[in-house]
Amino acid sequence: MYKNRAKNGKLNLCGKQISRLRTALSPSTSQRALADQLQLRGLDLDKNAIQRIETGKRFVTDIELRAFAAFFEVSVEELLREEE
Repeated sequence: MYKNRAKNGKLNLCGKQISRLRTALSPSTSQRALADQLQLRGLDLDKNAIQRIETGKRFVTDIELRAFAAFFEVSVEELLREEE
């Protein structure tokens, strides 16, 4: 049987890290501002998609994962690191 959810029931492993990195940029960096910046780089995501990714309610494609890693200047492995 395939399991498409993390141990905590979420649909991705990177949402928590993306949220952490977004707020580390500036506590006032909104999900909309992040979506706007990613759109300027060619990744078609809106504020709702960012919200669903950060809360683990949306899968993240490999293309999106690479774009997030490039934007935040971290490795893909950093984004996939599970919480301790």
